[in-house]
Amino acid sequence: MYREKFDLSGKVAIVTGASRGIGEAIAMGLAEMGSKVVLASRKQEALEEVRKKITDLGGEALVVATHVGKLEGIENLVNKTLDNYGSIDILVNNAATNPYFGTVLEADMSVYDKIMEVNLRGMFFLTQQVGKIMKERGGGSIINVSSEASLHPTPFLGIYSISKAAVNMLTKVYAQELGGYGVRVNAIAPGLVRTQFSRALWGNEDIYNAAVASIPMKRIAEPEEIVGMAIYLASDAASYVTGQVFVLDGGREVS
Repeated sequence: MYREKFDLSGKVAIVTGASRGIGEAIAMGLAEMGSKVVLASRKQEALEEVRKKITDLGGEALVVATHVGKLEGIENLVNKTLDNYGSIDILVNNAATNPYFGTVLEADMSVYDKIMEVNLRGMFFLTQQVGKIMKERGGGSIINVSSEASLHPTPFLGIYSISKAAVNMLTKVYAQELGGYGVRVNAIAPGLVRTQFSRALWGNEDIYNAAVASIPMKRIAEPEEIVGMAIYLASDAASYVTGQVFVLDGGREVS
């Protein structure tokens, strides 16, 4: 009975930011659990590599190169998913950017707009479009990848922290509006994870040592360690879970 609750066979999942890091790991995990996975990010070639990994393991994946900060890209992603699979059961909003490492006092509007375009605006409108589809179908699971930085301002990542704090509220607002239609919306907020995206942090010895010193488990996370929570939230095992932000930080929150 309980093993079946985690089974995603027959489900269709969109994963944004799927070309590497946390997004790639989640896409691989959902595919292993039986879901057909639509891989989205800006780089077609990188997505094809992930698709090959999935198909080599017996899974099924579709590549749709997408700029999630652009409405036309969002519409194309949704339409191609429906054209190929006829439904959307799971959405993982993982795509994010942070082109600026510095103080908010020195940040210009172009940097602010770029971060908000991808991290918040794109997530809002993709969730809106997919949410309407799930509402009509009578169910679905939306998983937003937030960050520990949404709860505690991270030095030199101020705008990114603000964008991820907004993701937490976006999660709760959509959970409230869609809950009555069987659509669950939750967020995962990882701490420092060893990805290319965060290399500027863990690749700096001083920053790495300071981070690890505040983590009870005395290490940072690997991308694969985020996947279990994503599978849980995508599955029927989490059928009564919505509007929550799950912090995966090695215990840093309690230290």
